[in-house]
Amino acid sequence: MNFGFLTRGCMLALWLAAAILGQGTRQVLILDDGTEIAVREYEVGDDRVRYFSTARGQWEEVPTTIVDLERTDERNRSAQAELDRNQEELRRERAAERRARTELHSVPLDDGVYYLGAGGLVSLEQVFLKLDRSAGRTALNVIAPVPVITGKRTLSIEGLDAGTVATNERPIFYLRLDSFARFGISRLKPEPKKNRRVVQQIYTVPRTEEQAEAQEDVEVFRQQLAPLVYKVWPVEPLEPGEYAVVDYTPGKSDLRVWDFSYRRGGTSEK
Repeated sequence: MNFGFLTRGCMLALWLAAAILGQGTRQVLILDDGTEIAVREYEVGDDRVRYFSTARGQWEEVPTTIVDLERTDERNRSAQAELDRNQEELRRERAAERRARTELHSVPLDDGVYYLGAGGLVSLEQVFLKLDRSAGRTALNVIAPVPVITGKRTLSIEGLDAGTVATNERPIFYLRLDSFARFGISRLKPEPKKNRRVVQQIYTVPRTEEQAEAQEDVEVFRQQLAPLVYKVWPVEPLEPGEYAVVDYTPGKSDLRVWDFSYRRGGTSEK
């Protein structure tokens, strides 16, 4: 078997492969006095047990009467079952490696976010964000003796619909980013009267000027396929609505957004 292709968990897989190969040549004969003889294989005759000694590399024989055949068979069956389990684990590891490698090769080399649609990967457009400052002040609920009055800013996307429509309730996205990022999926809040979708509310605490961001994040799975290449998808099925893949650092104004809509049974990507 060739295990050289393994990339993720390579050392563990190689160790497992070596263990499996070693187990494949190791059986034992157990004598009545408890002595164990390491053998490659053995044959039981009428009055003799013929075996190939792994210690001396040759065929030898012992009387059947001094071999505990029941314990020998039980031990070797147990060892074979463990070997089979390890081989199955290695096969799963190899299959996972092949899938990850295939996924990685399918992601375009250009930085961006890609939705896995019915026809393949579709590039999501990074959208322009509009920043609006509230004319009034807002009470931010925090752990304090009295409410803290803050300024509020709103990050939004113009328009009520995204250009890309996902029809899978648990859509899969691939990200190739130019730097390490904290990313996820957020649900957007449409505001028809203002013809916009709200991505994030930013509250600024007076005096300290500390910022607190509020957005509706979706719980997601994240998988790294390679440095700066990731796969992300929702843990739970999405409800129909407006969403975005977001890349941001809490407390910093560096939000990047790629929007999409989820419509159950709707028309797919652009």
